[in-house]
Amino acid sequence: MIEVKLDEGDKNDWALKAFKKKVMKSGILKEMRRRRHYVKPSEARALKAAAAKRRGKPKKTTE
Repeated sequence: MIEVKLDEGDKNDWALKAFKKKVMKSGILKEMRRRRHYVKPSEARALKAAAAKRRGKPKKTTE
């Protein structure tokens, strides 16, 4: 769990900014978006292959 501890006199704006930074760094939002919908294993392989093709490094699949 992500938490931001405030000291006496800290501003809420700082706490919100620190919290957002920690959330982005941990990758929670990316994981949440990825899990929003179920992706079949065949679709996951196709997406992975398409991403590799975009990167220019085709991955070999064993089938």
